[in-house]
Order: sequence, then C-alpha cells, then structure tokens
Amino acid sequence: MTDPSTPSAQPASVVRLDIPGGREVTHRDVAANGARFHIAELGDGPLVLLLHGFPQFWWTWRHQLTALADAGFRAVAMDLRGVGGSDRTPRGYDPANLALDITGVIRSLGEPDAALVGHDLGGYLAWTAAAMRPKLVRRLAVVSMPHPRHWRAAMLSDVRQTRASSYIWGFQRPWLPERRLIADDGALVGRLIREWSGPRLPDDDTIEAYQRAMCVPSTAHCAIEPYRWMVRSMARPDGIQFNRRMKRPVRVPTLHLHGSLDPVTRTRTAAGSGEYVEAPYRWRLFDGLGHFPHEEDPGAFSTELINWLKDPEPDR
Repeated sequence: MTDPSTPSAQPASVVRLDIPGGREVTHRDVAANGARFHIAELGDGPLVLLLHGFPQFWWTWRHQLTALADAGFRAVAMDLRGVGGSDRTPRGYDPANLALDITGVIRSLGEPDAALVGHDLGGYLAWTAAAMRPKLVRRLAVVSMPHPRHWRAAMLSDVRQTRASSYIWGFQRPWLPERRLIADDGALVGRLIREWSGPRLPDDDTIEAYQRAMCVPSTAHCAIEPYRWMVRSMARPDGIQFNRRMKRPVRVPTLHLHGSLDPVTRTRTAAGSGEYVEAPYRWRLFDGLGHFPHEEDPGAFSTELINWLKDPEPDR
C-alpha cells in the first residue's frame, strides 16, 4: 500500500480542511488498534465520536462539529481506516476490526466512553461497536443505515433493496471499481452524491472536496474493501459468525435517523432495527431528505441530535 505519511499520499489541503463559521478545529493523529487515525476535534465536555460513510471522510460532519461544541460536547470526527488522513493498511477492513478501531480511538482520547454517531458505513460500524464493546458506548445514533442483520437480510431477500444497492454488488469486481472511482478526478464520487441526495444536495465545492479526497492514492481501494467483505463473507464462516455475534442486543439509548427520499437504503430496510435494541429507541424520519440528512439540512439534523443527546430520559 502507499505510505500515507508521504506528502503525495496525504496533502494537507485535501484532508485537513477548515469548517464553516471560522472556527479552528484541532487536527491530530491518534494510535489505536495497531494503526494511526486522523481526527478533527472541537469543544469540551462529554465525548461525541462522529463516523463518516462512503464516499466521504471526516469533513462530512463539519456542521455538527460546531453545533455539538456550542452545545457543550467534545465533538470528534475521525477518518476511518484507509480514508482521509488515517493509515491505509493492507488488511483489517472487516467490520469487527473496524469497530475495534473506533473503540480504540475512544480509549486513546482518554475517555471512559462516547456517544457514537455514524452515517452509512459509519452507522454499520457504530451498530457493531455498540454490540461488541457496550461499556465504551454511552449512546448510539445511526444515520441512513439499518442494523447489520437487517441489512444482510434485505440484501438477500428484498429485490428492491438489492437493486438500490447495485453499487455494492459492482464493488465485488477486482480493481475496476477503484479505477472508476478516481477516473476524471473522481467524477463518479460527485455523481453518486448527487444521485443519493434529496433536493437539498450539497453544493459543487463540497462535492469537489470529496472527489479530491477519494483521489488520494490507495483511498479508493480501502474505501471499497469493507463492502467487499460484507458481501463475500455472507456464505463464509467469518461472515456467518459475525452475523451471529450481532444478535447481541444493543443496550444503550439509540436514535435512528433516516431521510424519506433515501434511494440507497430504503426506509423499509432501515425501519424495524429497534428489535435489536433493549433500551430506549427513537426513530426519526426526515421528510424530503435523501441519504445525507446531516449535510442536506444540517440545522434540523443537529437540533434533533443535540436534543436527544441532552435528554436524560430518551423514551421509546
């Protein structure tokens, strides 16, 4: 793999961006689970760890970093393994190991626990971390992603969800998906974000930032690898074992957020994930938003999230 510490692999102008409002976010690297992870941090208080999805990196949470810090939280957005400013390792992209990356970052930050907020793949990993390391997860908020067992069942039995996730099936081919993602300066990344968003899609400058980040050497391959594992492991012992492990109920208050126009993860697929939660579970559907509600309407999203984080007794 390309050495991510070289200037050509991790240009500061691509990864360590500013956030809106003139606030100075702190960028630094932390060690966890045998790798190095880039984080962007703002504020003081209880830790809220933000996990991005595909095809993005930490910067997708730029609006929430400010809102959470102003609300009295220590907001930290991390780059997942292989993406943004984090290490691009040759292996380790199964969800169990990626979840250990997340819980390892919590420990490296010196915190006893964190509220996890995950979107898309980050949501899948947040579900996993809450089931595997419940003592390190104080609360759980998942965006645009069903529980892993619901996701697996839908991919195998729901024709409409299978069709909506056609890009994941396309990722199973070797090398070609990586080449397509970085062709024409990452044009496919921009097209996917536009197609997956609702009417309030991100602006061109925002989309261009994601395109540039995907073109950092080795990023496309690392970003695809988790999806290859999720499909190819379905009939393998490691995938079957992971699916069984995910029967463990989530025992922390959980907020499940979804856009009504999400074309990637159908509402029917996401709804019902509360059956795996043995704690207060709140479902919130954002009308008129697509796959990226935290970017399409950051004000409404942040308000919903912060109100729930501050609620001492979130009810079912």
